[in-house]
Amino acid sequence: MLRPILRNVHDIAKRFWSLRLVKTIAVTLLIFLGLDFLFPCSVNVPYATIITARDSSILHAFLSRDDKWRMYAELSEITPTLREAILFKEDKYFLYHPGFNPVAMIRAAARNVLTGRRTSGASTITMQTVRLLEPRERTYQSKLIELFRAMQLELHYSKEEILQLYLNLIPYGGNIEGLKSASLLYFGKPPALLSLAELTTLTIIPNRPSSLRLGTQNTLVVKERNKWLNRFLKSKLFDEVAITDALHEPLRAYRRDAPQLAPHLSRRLRAEIPNQPIIHSTLNPSVQATAERLVQQYANRIRAYNIHNAAVLIVDNQSHNVVAYVGSADFTNTLDGGQVDGVRAVRSPGSALKPLLYGLAFDAGVITPKTKLNDVPTNFSGYEPDNYDRRFNGPVTAEFALANSLNIPAVALLKEISTPTLVATLRKAGFTSIKKQAKELGLSMILGGCGVTLEEMTRLYTSLANAGRLEPLHLQAIPESERSVDKVNLLSSEATYLVTHTLTQITRPDLPNNFDNSYHLPRIAWKTGTSYGRRDAWSIGYNPRYTIGVWVGNFSGTGAAELSGANTATPLLFQLFNVLDYNSSTNWFPKPGSDSRLSMRLICPETGDVPGEFCTHPVTDYCIMGVSRYHRCQHQKAVFTNVAETISYCAHCRPDSGAVSRTYPNVAPELITFYQNRHVPFKTVPPHNPACERVFGGQDASGTAPLITSLNDGSEYFINAKQPAEMQLTCQAASDVQTVFWYLNDKLYRRAKASDIVFFKPRPGTLKISCADDKGRSKDIHLLIRNE
Repeated sequence: MLRPILRNVHDIAKRFWSLRLVKTIAVTLLIFLGLDFLFPCSVNVPYATIITARDSSILHAFLSRDDKWRMYAELSEITPTLREAILFKEDKYFLYHPGFNPVAMIRAAARNVLTGRRTSGASTITMQTVRLLEPRERTYQSKLIELFRAMQLELHYSKEEILQLYLNLIPYGGNIEGLKSASLLYFGKPPALLSLAELTTLTIIPNRPSSLRLGTQNTLVVKERNKWLNRFLKSKLFDEVAITDALHEPLRAYRRDAPQLAPHLSRRLRAEIPNQPIIHSTLNPSVQATAERLVQQYANRIRAYNIHNAAVLIVDNQSHNVVAYVGSADFTNTLDGGQVDGVRAVRSPGSALKPLLYGLAFDAGVITPKTKLNDVPTNFSGYEPDNYDRRFNGPVTAEFALANSLNIPAVALLKEISTPTLVATLRKAGFTSIKKQAKELGLSMILGGCGVTLEEMTRLYTSLANAGRLEPLHLQAIPESERSVDKVNLLSSEATYLVTHTLTQITRPDLPNNFDNSYHLPRIAWKTGTSYGRRDAWSIGYNPRYTIGVWVGNFSGTGAAELSGANTATPLLFQLFNVLDYNSSTNWFPKPGSDSRLSMRLICPETGDVPGEFCTHPVTDYCIMGVSRYHRCQHQKAVFTNVAETISYCAHCRPDSGAVSRTYPNVAPELITFYQNRHVPFKTVPPHNPACERVFGGQDASGTAPLITSLNDGSEYFINAKQPAEMQLTCQAASDVQTVFWYLNDKLYRRAKASDIVFFKPRPGTLKISCADDKGRSKDIHLLIRNE
């Protein structure tokens, strides 16, 4: 039964393959596939680059490599109305033929033969696409090549992709190609928003781009447009009411400039992602336009002070998307370097890194907000920083020092935390210039002695708005699932809260002059910075919604007397927050939850330490449980004196009767020097009992030895051998010291008060300098003196 059936099938197949037509088709197919392999069809079209905002609106457009406005239209932009109109006009059977229309070709050939000239064409959309991809002379040989290439396109691409390619290549005169380019440059809108009349207009231009020129021959274009609209009406292609409205719609087409918003970011994305026709950015178009307008207006106002540029970066704290990117006040201003990208330019940060340092100090347990720090002249191994206003405040709380951006407490903190610790944190945060400078950086980096960018600084402050967690900033819109999960914890949530709490205070010197009386003051945490020489002014602020970084200055590096973070950069920061998030005070950063280590404790307001024996008026302060130091306050000390309070006693010489216990302030040596130089009265311990014979001629050797603040231990000094300049010696001693003794190479040089400045003429060679106080305590340093 099965064998006869198989025999019949074999016979049928044998007779089928014996047919000449079948053999011809098979050979032709093999030849076509072979030619397709040997001569592949290339569709590598150089498109113009388009930068879009997060809502897909176009921010910026660039010419293609061959200087064409050839913008890439995505499949989603080809609306059903556009598809039906273009197919009706150009190729009704496009969806059914294999790249060529045999019936149309035979009809066109017959007409051309009968008339003796070319009166009708038979090019399909696929064949027109081939001609646009590979322009050739209009010959029969070219037609055959087009036919072959059309079949190749049909083999390798879908109908939708071929139609998309055709619409991206059709000419509109000049250097404008593609329906999307014409839509944007003549109607100022994307293809999806075109009306039926506008859409029909763009479908008729490609056949006659020279004679139907939009903007100059609109009357002729309208006439041709209405002719095709009537054909649509006759064929009932669209709704009759829609076509009637289109027939009466005036043509408002004229040549527009290509969009040029966000020029700095657009050039950056184009350079980072080459050969991609559409790059979707994270920018919010309304926020970007607002930021550009405010920056340009503000730059115009401050130009009278010889300040010519500004840059702004705005980040959404929830998504970490960059929503506004303004690289300069005016991109077209070449005189002031408008094309420099201020967001990526390396500049000095001034004091803007201090919040990170204080956060690290909170996490290291070194300080709490009310810990007292000494803001007095200090020599840090030869480095003597000064405050911005050249004034010193004496003992201040840590939160006051940060809010008022005091320099000496910051340098002292960095010395305790260590420069490598801060450098390592900044490297972890992605500061590229600091990675390169790491080995050269010292204590001055906290006052601006390093290089940073506005992008790096703004990203750093986003971590303060996200409980100390640092995440990458996003410039390109990509799905959440494809984003890098590169999160770094720079600070604890407790330390971040303490820093934010401090930076929210408004009673501080970096509040712009009269700003609280003239403008709405936004509720933000912010910090300013002014670089050495007044070359850079910074103001970076954040609230739960946005982090905004502002830089103001001159790209040339020229300083300006009026340039400062408080009065130059902060007004622009406040304007941006007021415009973008006016009611930010309705939501604020919550205090860390119940599982956090943030707590309150009683402290002595004199030192910020846990109350000791002599602390009678404790106050509350934040602390991080298990981290913050637990030191008993020692701001006062008990000393036995005689009744007249003219001499003091130690345990060795205290008499059995007549001694009275009194309390005296336990003042640090540097603070004593500060008080003495400024004639600030403070209670001092009376001279020690001269009859005491315990140590050093009857003096008590317990306590702290003098600190030599000038010169610097281990340093080399060069002198002019012919006219050597005098060198000065200074020290800081305890409050009970009346006299100090200076020794040069173990020989007594001079006896002086602890606050006196002593001068001497050096000689080449090694030099040992010793300073001893009247209690027998001493300190030595060693120097090397060389001739120049």
